[in-house]
Amino acid sequence: MDRVVIQLLTDNPVWRRSIEGGEPLAAAVADHAARLDAEVAEVADNWRLERIGIIEQNILRLAVHELLESSVPPRVAISEAVQLAHWFAGPKAPGFVNGILDAVARKLGRL
Repeated sequence: MDRVVIQLLTDNPVWRRSIEGGEPLAAAVADHAARLDAEVAEVADNWRLERIGIIEQNILRLAVHELLESSVPPRVAISEAVQLAHWFAGPKAPGFVNGILDAVARKLGRL
């Protein structure tokens, strides 16, 4: 089954581009997780990182990486992260993610 899924993904040019673009991004986020977590912790008033759900943590890491290292406009990075929270996290996650990322972007001078 895994081979079938991999073959389907790599045969589709749109999915292949997504995978090719996503792998380096995921590796960069994994390599810099401690720094990304520190950025979140700095603005997450009354929230210890351990209290934030793992899905939300990873969405925040990805978006903070984009705010720090990417040419993606800050509002786009935040909007995409909020959409991921809608799809994959709990009902309160989109607002939480938006608030944290807004604070990080303002701290970095990106908004």
